[in-house]
Amino acid sequence: MTSAAALLSRLPDSDERLTNFLRSNGYRSWRRRVEAVHGCARPIRLTGSTRMEDTTAGTVLDGFEGSLLVPCGNRREAVCEPCSARYASDTFHLVRSGLTGGKGVPETVAGHVRVFATLTPPSFGKVHNQPRTRSNRSCRCACGEFHHDADTRLGTPLDPTTYDYVGAVLWQAHASELWRRFTITTARQLADALGIRRGELRDHLRVSYAKVAEYQRRGLVHFHAVIRVDGPEGPGSAAPVAVTPELLCAVVRSAAASVAVTTKDSDAVGQHTLTWGEQVDAEPIAAHETGDPDAAVRDRQVSGYIAKYATKGTGATSGVDSRIKREEAIAELDVSEHHKAMMRTAWRLGGLPEFAALNLRKWAHMLGFRGHFLTKSRRYSTTFTTLRSARAEHRLAEHLDRLGVVDSSTVLVVNDWAMTGVGYRTDAERELAAAIASRKLTRRTGSES
Repeated sequence: MTSAAALLSRLPDSDERLTNFLRSNGYRSWRRRVEAVHGCARPIRLTGSTRMEDTTAGTVLDGFEGSLLVPCGNRREAVCEPCSARYASDTFHLVRSGLTGGKGVPETVAGHVRVFATLTPPSFGKVHNQPRTRSNRSCRCACGEFHHDADTRLGTPLDPTTYDYVGAVLWQAHASELWRRFTITTARQLADALGIRRGELRDHLRVSYAKVAEYQRRGLVHFHAVIRVDGPEGPGSAAPVAVTPELLCAVVRSAAASVAVTTKDSDAVGQHTLTWGEQVDAEPIAAHETGDPDAAVRDRQVSGYIAKYATKGTGATSGVDSRIKREEAIAELDVSEHHKAMMRTAWRLGGLPEFAALNLRKWAHMLGFRGHFLTKSRRYSTTFTTLRSARAEHRLAEHLDRLGVVDSSTVLVVNDWAMTGVGYRTDAERELAAAIASRKLTRRTGSES
């Protein structure tokens, strides 16, 4: 465990209240609870009891009564870094098991055709950017200047008065539907390319994917995805030999270029036809059976890349991590004027009856995007529920082993807990928990590097 002195050294301005808390009688038990949730920023506080009973002998094996903390589980790094790190870790294993096998997925998937694809939104107006030549030399932006990486103008419109905010927000709200149509079209075009009747495609192959949404600086999402082709039985069977990485890449580009969503006609804003942008990338992920020594490395890099962006927010600031209750609150947010304009547009469109089903006011803080940040097809790999259940079962097995229990089938766990609050009760607790989280994350990063 962390010593009091070590914790104080991690705090920028330790003062008397922190020192007093560290010396208090309840500090050690508090610290154990915080360590158990890895320094979660906003843990759920519970009070109650739990006990383990041997149903055969009718005896109580173990029990606890008092208070404990449960992690908030928020995936956003800006909200809770410790829980975000756990989410990223689960995402990494979920994505990688679909590339290399494991976690219930046959290892033979490492030899299947896989593609790493990126689908982007179209342009809704010129924005400040950092263009480069083919030789990767920096160019001037359309505004006539060179922008450095920290320039706050990057991603904002050159002319906000002509920027299509309505189109941008409506595209954002329909991005998930565009993706759904893209996956359907990919399968259909793959059938056409192989000379298979579309209705019989599942008798020959299955297309699986895992994707993550990432916000660009202009406030619009684009999708990174692993797309894999299996045989008719899923990951345990091989696809037809006619399915090559080159064919799948070509189909992905063609499908992205051919799908569109038409919005409802509106007297206020008209009707919009929404498509993917021109920048669609599709690159093969080398199969392990090719003998490529870098194939396993690329699997890990792709998995880590998707896991990283699964924990990000809009890229604006932490001010958009909570829902907006009233339009006037937008002006008070610590975000760019461009993002505020998108939020106001979402709020205005959300008040129109023809767009009621989009729930745009509910998702105004996300700039109109209302989809999940990480999604996958059912057959791609394991699930978060399976990963977390396995972790819980492992912890229970370790605990029963310490108790000397051989047959876990006779053990009954009885829980009786009630929530008493959310987050820490004092500034001292919050600051010390943040120091504990920082130490744990540093150790974890060091062990993974």
